[in-house]
Amino acid sequence: MTAHQNATTPDNEIRAVLKVLDGQRRHVLGILDGLDAKALRRPVLPSGWHCLGLVQHLALDVERFWFQAVVAGDEATVLGLTSGDEAWNVAPDVPATEVLDRYRREAELADAVVTTTPADAPLAWWPRDLFGEPHLHTLRDVLLHVITETACHAGHLDAARELIDGRRWLVLTQ
Repeated sequence: MTAHQNATTPDNEIRAVLKVLDGQRRHVLGILDGLDAKALRRPVLPSGWHCLGLVQHLALDVERFWFQAVVAGDEATVLGLTSGDEAWNVAPDVPATEVLDRYRREAELADAVVTTTPADAPLAWWPRDLFGEPHLHTLRDVLLHVITETACHAGHLDAARELIDGRRWLVLTQ
């Protein structure tokens, strides 16, 4: 635990916000359910990304980056961060299940940070080389940012899935 973390139970606000984030995470995994490894790697938009690369981006550049590095300041995580678009590139020999399991695992690690950190806790580390002066300042800020980013990418996955096989994710029924 870092200096600003404690072992208390998260307050109602954090539990509510974490529930929303968990819903977006379920959306990310749910819209991909039933796709085989080939479909998960099939680019369907001109930019060339594929569903598996987006999930790996969410695991490494979102869950790990924001919670392990920025909120918790975990030195090993900070030192091991990738640069540029590396997280979007999934090696051909990496099984799809490994990427999906990594996303689940990073979400669990993120939840451990969130549930032991006060909502108003200052961030332990900030990537000035990427973002300049901090524009997020607390765990609350990071949670709201991650919900927004995850929801945006869930929408990207919705569009990709519809282009792959016509399946649509109806948010109100999930």
